[in-house]
Amino acid sequence: MQQRVRVRVQVHVAKQKNFTFVKSERRKRKSYYYARASSLIRAETPARVVLRIWTHRRNSSGMGLFDDNYVCSLSADTAKFAKEDLREDQATREHGIKAMREWLTKNPDIKNCRSDAVFLLRFLRCRKFSVPQAQELLERYLAIRQTYPHWFRNLDVNEADLLEIIDAGYIVPLPEKDCFGRQIILTRSKCLDAMKFNSTQMARLHSLVVEVLMDDEESQVRGFVHVNDEDGLSMSHLSMWSLADVRTMMNCIQKSTPMRLKGTHFINLPGIANAFFEFFISLLNDKLRGRIQTHKNYSDLHKSIDKNVLPKEYGGTVPVKDMIEQFKTKLKAFEEKIAALEPMTINIRPGSKLKNEISPENNLQGVTGSFRKLEVD
Repeated sequence: MQQRVRVRVQVHVAKQKNFTFVKSERRKRKSYYYARASSLIRAETPARVVLRIWTHRRNSSGMGLFDDNYVCSLSADTAKFAKEDLREDQATREHGIKAMREWLTKNPDIKNCRSDAVFLLRFLRCRKFSVPQAQELLERYLAIRQTYPHWFRNLDVNEADLLEIIDAGYIVPLPEKDCFGRQIILTRSKCLDAMKFNSTQMARLHSLVVEVLMDDEESQVRGFVHVNDEDGLSMSHLSMWSLADVRTMMNCIQKSTPMRLKGTHFINLPGIANAFFEFFISLLNDKLRGRIQTHKNYSDLHKSIDKNVLPKEYGGTVPVKDMIEQFKTKLKAFEEKIAALEPMTINIRPGSKLKNEISPENNLQGVTGSFRKLEVD
């Protein structure tokens, strides 16, 4: 299959991200696109102008980020686990990736989808290498991005508001995996300024973090665990979300996100959150509901999560601030892959099964009001 190489030069000026293509020149099998920031380059522009060259292959079908030099990065132990738990070996992996790429090539409704092996393996591993189920999951993933763009689109690792929330310590992906090889994601309510930030920013931050973590092959196989420290949780935090938005978000997470969710732990849950917690639990399927645990203190948490992988503030050895800096370095390294998500589109046909599954109207039936009203009632 003939391929083209697209090279895009982006100019970042003072954290602005609006670009105007000013020149396009086609040379045989290569196209060069030169971008400059529209009306932003002035005499007072800071000297820190970053030129970034992003190269990726595109085949004639218009698929996005593509690689053909994939080498599986699973450790020997995880590869063995994948064989036992997911029926994964080199043959099933190669077959699955090939089948997904061929399907993307022939699917007229999907455009510019990332087709690199690690991305496709998110969906294959989540569905234990059932190609039809992986295809359905990918369709739903693309559909929710398109249906709820304020939560899932235009993600940027340099977005100032999101970086501020990360720096405050609200969400901390732990650098070390637990004894089962699972990625731990710690959130701390007291570190989120509910008077300054809103639910959209919260959702976008979680989406950005998850997109970065889902490309880790070990985590694709072993799974993810959430630890939610609700110390400092207030009615201001709860009232950031409407009941309808919570239901919609939970539907997106359960049905459209290619993550193997292995556990969710709540600690320091205050009494005012009881109604919220009951509503949250009611939205989960039976499998995820069975993986919820609540803890009264850190000692109880340590029975489920090895304290050595937790921050120093939770009984471990590495301070939260150091973990935050480690993640920010990782986040920056994913800038190109995050950008490659943006061109992906899917045609959601009216009346289709996909349309009905992700329709906001179907998610909101019988759900109105806010958590503040729920608590009063």
